[in-house]
Amino acid sequence: MNKILLRGLAALSTALVLSCGGGDGGGSGEGTSAGTQRISSIKDASAPEWGFAGQTGSGSEGGAGSDASGGVGGSSGSGGEASASAGGVGSGGTGASASAGDTGGVGSGGTGASASAGDSGDSGVGGVGGVASIIVNGVRYSTTGAVLKLRDAPALQLGMTVKVNGATNADFTAGNATEVESAADARGVVTAVDVATGNLTVLGTTINTDATTVWGNLTGLGDVAPGMTLQVWGLPAGPGLLRATRVEYQPVNAPIVTGTVQNLDLGNGRFQLGSLVILFRPNDLPAGLTAGVNVRVRANAQPAASALEAASVELWYPVSLRDGTRRQLGGVVTDFSGPGSFRVLGTPVDASSAQVSGGPLAAIGNGVELDVAGTVANGVLVATKIRIKKTPGGASTASFTAMGTISAFKSAADFKVKGQRVDASGAGVRFVSGSAASLDDGAKVTITGDRIVSDVLIATQVAFD
Repeated sequence: MNKILLRGLAALSTALVLSCGGGDGGGSGEGTSAGTQRISSIKDASAPEWGFAGQTGSGSEGGAGSDASGGVGGSSGSGGEASASAGGVGSGGTGASASAGDTGGVGSGGTGASASAGDSGDSGVGGVGGVASIIVNGVRYSTTGAVLKLRDAPALQLGMTVKVNGATNADFTAGNATEVESAADARGVVTAVDVATGNLTVLGTTINTDATTVWGNLTGLGDVAPGMTLQVWGLPAGPGLLRATRVEYQPVNAPIVTGTVQNLDLGNGRFQLGSLVILFRPNDLPAGLTAGVNVRVRANAQPAASALEAASVELWYPVSLRDGTRRQLGGVVTDFSGPGSFRVLGTPVDASSAQVSGGPLAAIGNGVELDVAGTVANGVLVATKIRIKKTPGGASTASFTAMGTISAFKSAADFKVKGQRVDASGAGVRFVSGSAASLDDGAKVTITGDRIVSDVLIATQVAFD
């Protein structure tokens, strides 16, 4: 029934788009009332308890004043939360602590980027894979005392891209967040969908989805049709490409597009993101913007004639490359010229001496997804370890993990861990140190799943602590 409703909305949207002058020009005229009702009903189904000390910003532009967590310095209501036990904490003078306890967390298996960026400490950039303690690219951050700065959504959800400020331990497994910032990376009308490749097109950008993509208020790519408006969080993967970490349907809203700057023309005030021409006022450009860098562009009106007039242009989650700082990145390889020279999320990498898992060093090339960790020297991340996650055309398998105490238990198909909804009713679910009958409020569990659909974690294994 939901799919039929969406198809109907899509058809109505397409007709209205055409009547207004085409997919890239003017408003798309979607059925916002029905769409809003659908989104609202599903968003209420999962309310992760992140454990932030406070929150600033919400909605389209993230203005201060809306505080879903009780205001900066206030209580978020999710109780205390500690980072994972990891040992070796505080390498390089970063005093990140790691302690045991009932700490929640959902891991996406390394989506995104975590980095010891900036001269003042560590930070992380990438898709959110954790609830209560945020897991970004395998690094599990305690959120005790942290402030959330949120734009483009009323609440933080799994799969959203974030920048996390906070110290990490020696092996990049745990850290303490002090601030988490998040903003959407694309928002606009879908002009093409290719279910076979997992690709869709929004604002001239090809957005790739796969098994690791979190679907917010949709069940998957099969629910998407041209004419719908989507909001997407994702990782720049090369000119005109974005690797989706989270996708949501929403009513028409101000456009957002993220990508790699091409054909920068300062004199005429324009550059390209994919096939879309961005028009800007030179005085509005951020410092450091050059061809090849990743940016996020916001606009107040829909594009016309394949051109979008920018209201703002900002660098995409910028991090410093100060010598001696450690970095852990997770993303898609670009600009590959050999193991000693390529980029991940725009950062130059030398992997010629790295220890590689998940495949041979020779498997690394453009389009390969990997995690890379090392130390910055002369503006280059000299990798010490690399984990290959996916090669072009290869299988993409997600691994999500939820740890904590069960609450709001209704059935094996409907309960929560740290506020995150879980479905463990599948026929193939494996139970360790217990059974489905052991599921109940108060039980401590570690849940592993391979996908998130309509913001529900679909479990493949439940282990009782």
